[in-house]
Parts: sequence; C-alpha cells; structure tokens
Amino acid sequence: MKKWIILGGGALVAIIIIVLVVGVSNLGPMIKKTVNTYGPKITRTQVRLGDVRVSILSAEAKLKDFFLGNPKGFKSPQAMSVGSIHLNVDEKSLTKDTIIIDKIEVIAPEITYEKIRGTDNFQTILNNVKKAIGADETTEKPAEKRERDEGKKILIKNFIVRDGKVNLAMAVLAEKTLNANLPDIHLKNVGQKKGGASPAEAFKEIFAALYAKITSPAVTDVFNEGLKKLATETKATTEKAKKQVEDAGEIAKERMKTTTDKVKGMFGK
Repeated sequence: MKKWIILGGGALVAIIIIVLVVGVSNLGPMIKKTVNTYGPKITRTQVRLGDVRVSILSAEAKLKDFFLGNPKGFKSPQAMSVGSIHLNVDEKSLTKDTIIIDKIEVIAPEITYEKIRGTDNFQTILNNVKKAIGADETTEKPAEKRERDEGKKILIKNFIVRDGKVNLAMAVLAEKTLNANLPDIHLKNVGQKKGGASPAEAFKEIFAALYAKITSPAVTDVFNEGLKKLATETKATTEKAKKQVEDAGEIAKERMKTTTDKVKGMFGK
C-alpha cells in the first residue's frame, strides 16, 4: 500500500511539473496574443507587443518593444513606447482561477502627451478604456457574463514604472519640444479588492495612475515654465524682427532721400 502511495505521489508531482512547464512555456505567446488582440479593443488605438521571452525555471518574462498608438484626431505617431518590461509570475498560480503576478516593472517609457481642443490623448484613451469595460458589462449576454466572471483573473502585487520621460506635443510648439521626467510609480495589489481583476480592469487602474502622474505638478510645472520661456523668446524674436524691419525702412528712406537729393543736384533744382 505504501508503495502505491509513493508511486501515486510521484505521478502527481510529475503531472504538476508538466502542467507548470507547459503553462510557463506557453506564457510568452499567451501574453503577446492577449496584448495584441485585446489591447486595441480596450484602448481603441494601435497596441503592439514585439516579443516576449520567458524563463521556464523562474517564470520570469521580458516583454520587448511595447507600442501604444494615439486615438484618432491626434497627430503624434504614438502615445507611449517601452523598450523593456520585466514580469515575474507566481508559477503556482498558473493553474488557478487568479494568476498572481509578483511584479511588473516598466523601464524608461517614452510618453508623448498631446493636448488639443481642451483634451489630451491620455484622457481620451482612459475614456475609451472605461467605455469598453462599461459596454462589455451592459451589452454582454448572460453566457458571456458568466464566462467573464469565471474566466482567468489577475492580481498584480507590484506594478512599477521608473525612469520615464514625458514629451509635450502642442500646436503652438511647432517643431520645438518640451520634456519632463515622469515621477516613478509603484502600485501594490492591483485587483486584490475583488480577489482578482480582469485584464481590462487592471489596465484601467494602472492607466489611471499613469495619467495622474503625467498630469501631476511635477510634470505640468516643468511644461508651464517651458511654455513661458518659449513665449518670452518668441516675443523677443518678434520684437527684434520688428526692429530690424523698422531699421531697414529707415535706411531705405535715408537712401531714397540721398538719391533724390543727388538727382535734384544734377538738374540744378
């Protein structure tokens, strides 16, 4: 009997190892497909993830070349790009209803904050995310709701953004650029209140925190100072140009007067 218990236990361990290995090895394609498929539906913009590399032994993933496009009506080529994102998954949770992500670390995101007609690109994307989640909840059929409620959830223990940069884009800037450092972000236990959140719900919480940092005084004060400096420089340039035009006009008048006097002299008048 003891022998069968040992053999049974060994088989169980083997099965668990196989499940975990298969789960982790499929984690990369799963992440990439999820981002590239559902990202555009949630944000209503282009969303691309270039590559995902996963360590089977540690369940650590490195996401490369993340791209978030701008909504329609904005001229900047992108809202955000990230060269590298590190992700640590609790591999034991892969077989459970809620996948636990120990850490997501977004390194050096390049953000373009574009303001037009009293709004901006990140506010528009955030509104799109809220509408997408709201539309799903109000229009889905009972079977779809049950599938959503019973589907995989995620819980992110630590979400970190560091070394980011925000570039301001406005019509008045023309070809000039203003940029500011993005304050670091550290969110804890995203999705914990509900015992796990859907990817869309987690994205909304994270994106709202990102938008709050982009529009924080630490960033906007830098932009306001830059705009004031630019306005002063523009005014000085305009006044200098105006003076140059006026000076040129005076010189032209003097030359015309001199020429006229010479002509009068030639005719003895």
